Amino acid sequence: QCEVIDELGKLAGHGDKIAQITRLAMTGEMDFKTALRERVAILKGLPVEALEKLFENLPLTSGAENLVQILKHLGYKIALVSGGFDFFIDKLCSRYDLDYGVANELKIENGLVTGELGEEIIDAEAKENALVSLAEKEGFSLRQVVAVGDGANDIKMLARAGLGIAFNAKPIVQRQAQASINLNDLKLILYFLGINGVDFKELNNLVGKGA
Repeated sequence: QCEVIDELGKLAGHGDKIAQITRLAMTGEMDFKTALRERVAILKGLPVEALEKLFENLPLTSGAENLVQILKHLGYKIALVSGGFDFFIDKLCSRYDLDYGVANELKIENGLVTGELGEEIIDAEAKENALVSLAEKEGFSLRQVVAVGDGANDIKMLARAGLGIAFNAKPIVQRQAQASINLNDLKLILYFLGINGVDFKELNNLVGKGA
């Protein structure tokens, strides 16, 4: 429901500065790698306790848990491919039993953010490559893959998927995606998968009962 790095910026006392760089990166006006490294450098010295507290209070997008429960019930494999940080993505994957998490390595030493990242940056090309490699690993054709994203760094990933959905996305993303959702409810993705209202109610009841 939020840009995690912007929230970290607030905790570090540089919220406005980081949010401005985020806006430029998300609209495609600034190179993603450059923008990410600049923002992470600003976070140097932030204690890991601040990251833990932020994770516990992260607001999930409406419908996220419902969507995951139903897709897992139907046998889908779910991956979070993020330009964010492994600290948060790994925890989300564990909490919601997701199959894969791909994110940037946020370096932490002696309980403090170092202001540096791991070698590989998860930019537009890396997201596209992750989608392709995960599909190959699972034995799926790309036509069977559904990708969802909102920023300019998601465009290549959305283009390679059998169905690319722009979710509350920037205009540049909506223009290039095959489908768009402009309401704040991730459950709406199910309709693009051929699940109608009656099916949804039935599935919702099943997962609610732990079937």
